[in-house]
Amino acid sequence: MSNPRAEFLAGDRLEDVALFLADAYVSDERLEQFGDRVDDGTLIVVDGERGRNAFQAATGTGAMEFAKSAMSNEGAIDDDLTGGQCPEADDDESHDIQFVFAFAEAQNEEVGGIYADGDVIHAYAQCTCGTAFSDRWTVAE
Repeated sequence: MSNPRAEFLAGDRLEDVALFLADAYVSDERLEQFGDRVDDGTLIVVDGERGRNAFQAATGTGAMEFAKSAMSNEGAIDDDLTGGQCPEADDDESHDIQFVFAFAEAQNEEVGGIYADGDVIHAYAQCTCGTAFSDRWTVAE
């Protein structure tokens, strides 16, 4: 039986995107029919175009615009895409992940850096404090 989440995280679904939507951010039981139920929300893996449309419908923001805004602020996103550590978490505010948008990029030795080491997962998250941040890692990690 196919496991879209495991395949995505292994770099086997380069045309797809992954979305994590926290229960506290989007409360809609219908989401479970599209993805995996996880502790604090739902993780969905779908083809790129449908995923970007679903992201916009759920968040009100375009996926690539969100990624661009989060790109300059590095944080730590869990490698299962269901949480992370907000870079602003040193204050007294609550810091919970509202949503994550991720895609994988194929290994590219010509580019160098981590791209030479394997497929790369690009992940972008929104925290309840309003901070958007990014993380990336090779599938081999």
